Amino acid sequence: MKNSRKSILQHVKRVVVKIGSGVLTKKDGLNLGLINALSEDICYLMEKRGLEIILVSSGAIASGLKKMGLSQRPQSISQQQALAAVGQSSLMLAYEQVFRSHGRKVAQILVTRDDLTNRKRYLNTRNTLFTLLNWKVIPIINENDTVVVDEIKFGDNDNLSAMIANLTSAHLVINLTTIDGLFDDDPRLNSNAHLISLVEKVTSKIEKKASSIPGALGKGGMGSKVKAAKDVAICGIPTIISNGLKKNIMRKIFQGEEEGTLFLPQPTPMRSRKHWIAFTKSPKGRIMVDRGAEDALIKNGKSLLPSGILAVYGKFNLGNSVMIINREEKSLAVGLVNYHSTDVEKIMGQKSSSIEKILGYKHYDEVVHKDNLVLMNNL
Repeated sequence: MKNSRKSILQHVKRVVVKIGSGVLTKKDGLNLGLINALSEDICYLMEKRGLEIILVSSGAIASGLKKMGLSQRPQSISQQQALAAVGQSSLMLAYEQVFRSHGRKVAQILVTRDDLTNRKRYLNTRNTLFTLLNWKVIPIINENDTVVVDEIKFGDNDNLSAMIANLTSAHLVINLTTIDGLFDDDPRLNSNAHLISLVEKVTSKIEKKASSIPGALGKGGMGSKVKAAKDVAICGIPTIISNGLKKNIMRKIFQGEEEGTLFLPQPTPMRSRKHWIAFTKSPKGRIMVDRGAEDALIKNGKSLLPSGILAVYGKFNLGNSVMIINREEKSLAVGLVNYHSTDVEKIMGQKSSSIEKILGYKHYDEVVHKDNLVLMNNL
């Protein structure tokens, strides 16, 4: 296992480091001592190993909670957004000060899922991040909690870190939390729980082991972290989940020490664009297909033609993501649709040669082209 770590780490240049709220905060506010220690480790690794570091940082709402004297996250969205606004300035000021003391500059990037769902904005974000890395500036990314609404939320920063890793073609994700990694049981409830040092593939059995109980300050539990590790493994990126409260944890990881849980990447990675379709785009509707179309998609890797469509659910536009389901409503694939939902309803069950006659125009023969389609059994 040690050899696996060392062989992976020796090729790493670009790293996404996700830092959880429980790591960044303590009882009376931001944990400034820990933030300083982490920044020292990060700057050391940038200098000695030439690493490019992208931080995905939680802590804005948690920082706001402490500043406002509250003990727990309120249920009201407007209150959560206000707390993020209160806490974000303190969080960034802390990062600015500690990294400046080590001779490094930082940049704040606030995003919503909508920013990464739109392909043009996705690529613009990518270009901005690459420019900052080229300037040796450390990007610090967080969800824009002050304006985000449910339909454009990432869910938690574990999910956001996975999307950023794919966006930037990172070589490694390090997820720093308040426990040592993935255990075979919840170590907070079972003192005999054992740490799982290596996960070759995230199976349903592994997912069941991951606790879904979030901490008091954060949103994502171990289940969220394991799902994020699974998502990036699909595009060929390993993940290490480790304890961010441990002294010099970043240095220990890059020394090859067996800290935390290492999730190995899949040997045949999914292309970045397909990963974006599968994990970043939110499906806006569903298309039900017949058995013939199901076989064409699953067994033969074909595109979805209008002739095999039985029903359309939801409203979607050209370029939106849709879920393709069978008669039993089992999800078969997700893909980018070439026609509006109202037009798909008009041409479903018809041959491609009839599209222009029915609609008065024809962009494509396919409703979803195979190049814009990801099968669920590949996820």
